[in-house]
Amino acid sequence: MALNPQYEDIGKGFVQQYYGIFDDPANRANVVNFYSATESFMTFEGHQIQGAPKILEKVQSLTFQKITRVITTVDSQPTFDGGVLINVLGRLQTDEDQPHAYIQTFVLKPVGVSFFVQHDIFRLALHNV
Repeated sequence: MALNPQYEDIGKGFVQQYYGIFDDPANRANVVNFYSATESFMTFEGHQIQGAPKILEKVQSLTFQKITRVITTVDSQPTFDGGVLINVLGRLQTDEDQPHAYIQTFVLKPVGVSFFVQHDIFRLALHNV
């Protein structure tokens, strides 16, 4: 499979769609539809999870309701199987907590004419000094 020449647009469009769903408490659980039942991995703050059902459990266990997000940059690269690697740098604030910088990396795997999230790594940029 060739490199996907639309990787930049796919990356930016995915990030807009994903966070649009995730940041809405009424729709947050629907992010599970981006993941495969068995072939998706998520690492959330160092905790690794496999498969959409377990990822949904993690998403539903998050206790915040309100999230305010500012995306600083979205960097994308094509992968050799036609997918897209996406790196997001931004700042978020949940409920009334202090805002924190974060980084999230996605690997979109092609399936037919669409994609699923094969890998998702999320980490707050907290520095313990």
